[in-house]
Order: sequence, then structure tokens, then C-alpha cells
Amino acid sequence: MLVLFETAAGYAIFKVLDESKLEQVDSLFKEFETPEKANKILKLKHFEKFQDTTEALAAATALVEGKIGKSLKKVLKKIVAKEAHEQLAVSDAKLGGVIKDKLELSCVHSPAVAELMRCIRSQMEGLITGLPPREISAMSLGLAHSLSRYKLKFSPDKVDTMIVQAISLLDDLDKELNNYIMRCREWYGWHFPELGKIVTDNLAYCKTVRKIGDRTNVAGSDLSEFLPEEIEAEVKLAAEISMGTEVSEQDIGNIRHLCDQVIEISEYRAQLYDYLKNRMMAIAPNLTVMVGELVGARLISHAGSLLNLAKHPASTVQILGAEKALFRALKTRKDTPKYGLIYHASLVGQTTAKNKGKISRMLAAKAALAIRYDALGEDTNAEMGAENRAKLEARLRQLEERGIRRISGTGKAMAKADVYQHKSEVKIYDPSGDSTIPSTSKKRKFEEVEEGDAEVPVTPKVKSKKAKKEVVAVEEEEEEEAAAEVAEETPKKKKKKKKVKAEEEEVEMKEEEEVEVAAEPTEKKKKKKKKAKEEADE
Repeated sequence: MLVLFETAAGYAIFKVLDESKLEQVDSLFKEFETPEKANKILKLKHFEKFQDTTEALAAATALVEGKIGKSLKKVLKKIVAKEAHEQLAVSDAKLGGVIKDKLELSCVHSPAVAELMRCIRSQMEGLITGLPPREISAMSLGLAHSLSRYKLKFSPDKVDTMIVQAISLLDDLDKELNNYIMRCREWYGWHFPELGKIVTDNLAYCKTVRKIGDRTNVAGSDLSEFLPEEIEAEVKLAAEISMGTEVSEQDIGNIRHLCDQVIEISEYRAQLYDYLKNRMMAIAPNLTVMVGELVGARLISHAGSLLNLAKHPASTVQILGAEKALFRALKTRKDTPKYGLIYHASLVGQTTAKNKGKISRMLAAKAALAIRYDALGEDTNAEMGAENRAKLEARLRQLEERGIRRISGTGKAMAKADVYQHKSEVKIYDPSGDSTIPSTSKKRKFEEVEEGDAEVPVTPKVKSKKAKKEVVAVEEEEEEEAAAEVAEETPKKKKKKKKVKAEEEEVEMKEEEEVEVAAEPTEKKKKKKKKAKEEADE
């Protein structure tokens, strides 16, 4: 078996003397404790040294990408092709596959080979003769620096660093512009305070101040380049009756210099914004269509790179930028935030407060797909982003219409226009309030109602057979209902009825006893009267 070993100084090909030792993977390191032991297992067959750092860098980048460099191809054709019957042990399975396809050599990659490579690296100075240790370390350091520079310069993953730097600079420029403009307004406000209220646009204010200088020059200066006619007339009128203090020419010169700085920074900011827009459309076109160039650039900047952002799920993209609020909500056990940086997207901004959470969730889901398509896809068009945005806009309209429908009608059906009925708003006088006669009592009203019920006329007999049948059916239904009501009487009502009957019987018994008691003395009186009459007759 042959072993291909790559170093910073060149390619080394070893011949395995004892292949039985390779089977003992766990104890293989013991055979490489000293250079003498290592030389018993391996023997250096050929070493191809690199001419310079450029050749070493080309060979290293080819190995990283899984390709065969020119120098490696020469070595394999010279040395290994002669012994094609033997297997070639390689450290990378991908490289082994490429060698097998192009040179038709059988390659081996296994855990035993990986352990053998590690052992060779530990005793590399003893196995590779003719290379001093200092030269190997110098070549390793030089190759490491060159490889790092190459990766940073040509890596496609690092192109989005320009976007990260541009959006950070744009934010810094906005802060500086605000500070400068605020200072300019406050400084010149001591001399001409009325101008700040008349001219509200910051850039127009700075241009006006730079043009007029002292307020006494307003009457003779032409401000039509950056101010409308009405505002220009107001400025000239206010300059005549201004309440500001007098300032020296040196002060005016410094204020004008500050205005120049503001104008220059504003122009540079506009140029930087155009550059950022172009870079975003080139690197992440679908994300730009979905959320806009500023929000997309801030998302990439927050994640570190477009590839890192593509690894985030949609739920993380939704709250990216609101980490403080999220952890505070988790700590206090309150509601977590619904949106982060994605809140500034145009789709979320144009929705009502009620639907912002729903739209931000849907937008984050579609934006996550767009980010992965931009980062990992081969196409550079924005068709997918445009389709998803159209779907989101349709969904947004549906949500807004549903809200209007619920206000005006039911949830399932659209609201129908009611029949117009004109109702007079004129109130009619009620004369019943003028009567001084007392109203009838409830008892009297009740008696009148009963009399009215009694005077209801009896319906005449119907001659037709159908009518008779209908009357009979109605009577049967009424009887059934009455029977059902009687059957549904609760046992409580029956108990109450029994109690009432028992009480009535007791009352009747008492009355009978009282009658009997009252009847007894009358009979005694009658007997006494009879006796008295009989005695008188005698």
C-alpha cells in the first residue's frame, strides 16, 4: 500500500512495510512513538518539493476544493502509475474519488488511514529527510498567510461584507447629519430665528443659509433655486422684521462652512444609498423585492452574512433585532415580541395594528425562502420574490376586507342593504298626560279584562268537510298539549296540592266542631224553657 501525504513543503509518498499494524487502529500511535519505530512501518518513496509559496498555495486551494493540482498530477503519473496494482491511501475521500476517475488508481480512505495520517504528522521530521525543521515551520507559516489572504479575497461568501459595511456607514451618516443640522439650526437661529420655522427641509435650510449669509443680504439674493416663490417671499418679509441678534462675519463664515459639510454629507449619503441598492439587487434580489433594500441589508448585517441569515428559521427572521424584548418577555413571563427589524418593511407598515402580527409572520416565512434562494441558488433573478410579494399583498387585502365585512355584515355573507324606511323625527303631543282623573286600579282593570274575555263571540260551525277536519285536528292537538302539561307536573306540585287539601279538611273539621259546641247550649236552654212552662201550667 502507498500513502499520499500533503505538507506545506511538498507532496510525500510513503510505502507501507507492515500492513498488519494498520489493522490495530487504537494502538497504532504506539508504533509511532519514536522515529525509529515509525521507519519500521513506513518508508519514504518520493518527496516532491514546492518551488515557491505560489505553487504551494495553488496546490493547497486545489486540495481544499477537492481537485487535483498540476504538481500532484505529475507525481501520481511518475511514481504511483508504475505500481498501479497497489492501493493509494488518501486523507480526503473526495480527492480519492477524483484520482480514481482521472488516473484510474484505486484509492482508500478509512478510519485506519486517518489515524495513520495523524501519526505521520507527529513524526514528519524523522520520516521526511533532507528538510530542516526551521524550513518546514517557515513554509507552513507562509502558506497559512497566503491561504488566508486568498480566502478573504476570493471567497464568494464574503461578498456581502460590502453590504454590511455600507448599511453601517449609512446609519452613521444619518446620525452625524442629524447632529450637524441641529447644530446649524441652533447656531444660525441666534441671528435669524424666523428662518427655521419657515424653511422646514434641512437640506434647503442649509443651502439657504449658505446663500444669504447675513440676513441683511436676503433682499438682494435669489433663492428660487431651492425655495418656492411663496416661501421665498415669506423669508424676505421675515428678514426685515427679524428679532435675531447681530453676528460678525467670522461667525457667518463658520456657519457657512458647517452648511457646506452638511450638503456634502447629504450628497455622499444619496450616492451611498444608490450603491447599496445596486449591491442588494445583485446579491439578494428576492429578499430586496420582499422587504426592501434597507431592511434586507440590516437583516444581513445583523446575522453577519447572507449565508448565516439563510441558516435562520422564519421565526428567528421575524424577531431578528428584538432580542432584548424577547428575553425580557421570557424573563417576566409576558407576551413575546411579534416583529423586529422586519417591522420597517413596507408590507408591515401599510397594515392596520390588528393585522401587523399576522403579516409579519407571513412575510418572515416568505423572506426566509427568498434568503435561502438568494444564498444557495444559482439563478440571479427576482421572479420568486415578486410572486411571493403578490401573494402577500392579496392576503393583506383579504384580511383588510374581512375586517370591513365584519363591521357591516356577518362573517360569512356580505352585508345587504336594508330597505329604506322614512321615519318622521317630529314628535306627536300625547294628551293623556293632561288628565287629572286618577287611573283605574289593577283589580278593576283585571275584572274588565275578564269581562272582555267572557264576551268573546262564539265562532259559527263550519260547513265544509276540510274545515271540520282542521278544527278537529286543532282540538286534538290542544288536548294532547293539556295532557302533556298535566303529565309534566313535578312531584313537588303534587305534594303542595296534597298539603293544601289536608289543610282544607282540618279547617272543615274545626268548623264542624265549633258548630256542634255552639249547638249544645241552645238545646239546654230549650229544655229549661219547657220545664218552666210545665211548672207554670200546673
